[in-house]
Amino acid sequence: MNNKHNPETSRLLGTAPVGRLLLKLALPAVVAQLVNLLYNIVDRIYIGHMPQVGRVALTGVGLCFPVICLITAFTMLVAQGGAPRAAIAMGEGENRRAETIMGSCFTCLVITAAALTALFWIFGERLLWIFGCSEKTIQYALPYMRIYSSGSLFVMMALGMNLFITTQGFASVSMVTVLIGAVSNIVLDPIFIYGLGMGVRGAALATVLSQAISGVWVVAFLAGKRTTLRLRWRNMRPRWEVMGPVLALGISPFIMQSTEALLNICFNSSLQRYGGDIAVGAMTVASTVLQMVWIPTQGLGQGAQPIISYNYGARNAQRVKEAFFALLKASCVLMVGFWLLVQLFPQGFIRIFNNDSELLDTAVWTLRVYTAVLGLFGVQMSVQQTFMAIGKAKASLFIACLRKVILLIPLIFILPNFFENKVLAVFLAEPVSDIISVAAAAITGFLVLRSALAELECPGE
Repeated sequence: MNNKHNPETSRLLGTAPVGRLLLKLALPAVVAQLVNLLYNIVDRIYIGHMPQVGRVALTGVGLCFPVICLITAFTMLVAQGGAPRAAIAMGEGENRRAETIMGSCFTCLVITAAALTALFWIFGERLLWIFGCSEKTIQYALPYMRIYSSGSLFVMMALGMNLFITTQGFASVSMVTVLIGAVSNIVLDPIFIYGLGMGVRGAALATVLSQAISGVWVVAFLAGKRTTLRLRWRNMRPRWEVMGPVLALGISPFIMQSTEALLNICFNSSLQRYGGDIAVGAMTVASTVLQMVWIPTQGLGQGAQPIISYNYGARNAQRVKEAFFALLKASCVLMVGFWLLVQLFPQGFIRIFNNDSELLDTAVWTLRVYTAVLGLFGVQMSVQQTFMAIGKAKASLFIACLRKVILLIPLIFILPNFFENKVLAVFLAEPVSDIISVAAAAITGFLVLRSALAELECPGE
């Protein structure tokens, strides 16, 4: 492939009206993320409604969340670092360099998946006890974790390489990728869980097989002739000069995801101490509902990323600015809408997973506390996604670390010292840290984006 712009990509990303272009790219991405949400919650829905053991099994599967987060984190380290770099290279007219980036990322994902599978098989049970498992929940958590981790390669191919489809502007193809896997999961789950009587093992196996179908589809498309950038054998040898900048940019989403695992461990271990399995079950529900909010909103960021990255590479400051503000408005509206729904109808969200009265009594008020300031997060989401899109790794890393590592994790252990209701204090750590981190993101976003845009408009000054 030569180093010239692809005419269709250039027309779409470089000249089409920003508002309509964001809608065109984001709508399939949002739909894809909504469908992808089913990957994350359909297992819990079926498991939570298993007769007699649903509540305990749901809690056990929820305790595997750090494993899922870590697999996703390493995927994002490579893919969310590589996809914007590839898009920026395309904006600069360097399609051959963009292909090299994609090929190197593919090989790194394969190697990382093999390492993670071995790690979780060897140390998995020990880790689950650290995560907050009890004698009751370990019998459900361990088989789910081992089967899911065995499919790490498929998960990383489906999730990671699909970003290279999105970043080229093939949003509808990216959406089909997720649809194929999610529909497969919905069909296979009840067959394996109930029909074959496999329980949580069936849920994990259904998810892995579904991700395998998606992964094959992604690789086949990227190796075919329809795509702008193609997977080629000659580009699959990892090169440090390529992967160094990729990993530097990907470290921010990696930390966001990996600290999500650490955060979940801190929450669950504290809640197990103060409230037992019921409190841990309430956190499983709360964290899953938060996923229901985050995942579709990330679709907006995925839709905006190719526009911002391409035009940043093409030094078109005005279009970068327009795309950022379009993303900001859409994210804020979506976040506020979700916040209202969760605050007004928490029972509806909880009953999706389990109808146990004891769990419901605890989960209603803890969910409201946990999501108390969720409506503000459109600001942080937009700033974080834009930093990623323009390659500002350090600024993105600061925002990623501030909320979870600097604020939230310490507050989980500090606040219970000042409240009689220890469970309330643990859940309260979330909104307190959110208020501070959103304010910091807004200030950092203004300063960094103003500097980056000024550099585009007046290079060399």
